[in-house]
Amino acid sequence: MAAAMGKIRAGIGGWTFEPWRGTFYPSDLKQADELSYASRHLTSIEINGTYYSSQKPETFAKWAASTPEDFVFSVKASRFSTNRKVLAEGKESIDRFLNQGITELGHRLGPIVWQFMATKKFDADDFAGFMALLPDKLDGLSLRHCLEVRHPSFADPKFISMCRDRNMAICVADHETFPLIPDITADFVYLRLMTGKDEVPTAYEPQALDEWVGRMKTYATGEVPGDFRPVDRTSPPAGPRDVFAYVIHEGKVRAPAGAMAIIARAKA
Repeated sequence: MAAAMGKIRAGIGGWTFEPWRGTFYPSDLKQADELSYASRHLTSIEINGTYYSSQKPETFAKWAASTPEDFVFSVKASRFSTNRKVLAEGKESIDRFLNQGITELGHRLGPIVWQFMATKKFDADDFAGFMALLPDKLDGLSLRHCLEVRHPSFADPKFISMCRDRNMAICVADHETFPLIPDITADFVYLRLMTGKDEVPTAYEPQALDEWVGRMKTYATGEVPGDFRPVDRTSPPAGPRDVFAYVIHEGKVRAPAGAMAIIARAKA
């Protein structure tokens, strides 16, 4: 009997990007209708504007109303919360980010991504203090947290254990220089595919897409793909995990096509 699987979602970072007009978006589509269009061709979008500045509650409500019922956003946390020397001292900026109105997304609120600079090294005490500032619930909604770490020092079993204890995912990053930490540490898995090329119609070559979707299907059963080497060899119990995958590469012109190709393969 086939193993039970969670849902695989795929998307892009943001939805406002001029080169997508005429390549992804129809040339006659109004800019105000781009989110509605994108959300009907993709199954998730990572909101990246929240990394740079706050939004209004009514803005989140408007975004939610523009998308289908089963669509899910991920939200990138404020840079002021993560780009700091002492993370454990960031309570004010974390609270400001969380209370700007993100719960207006309702059931469309997916993972919150806390992205760290490549120069940020693993400091167990500081990260423990930071993670303690991230709530499990907000306004009655359960929150899912993903940590996108970019320094090789995080490939440490202690970091894996800390994330498992708090049910926080570690971003699986396909990048030329960032470490790829494949361990499952939460009840969902989060991937960012960042080595696509604009010269390739689907960002990634077909064979590479097949390989990545195969890995996503394995993750969706709660197991680490066989060609990945976990940092911590003691894995949590297998079981269905929702998978969130985003095609986000340098030129990003072909990112929507890559995400749609993932969606089509995941259904096969």
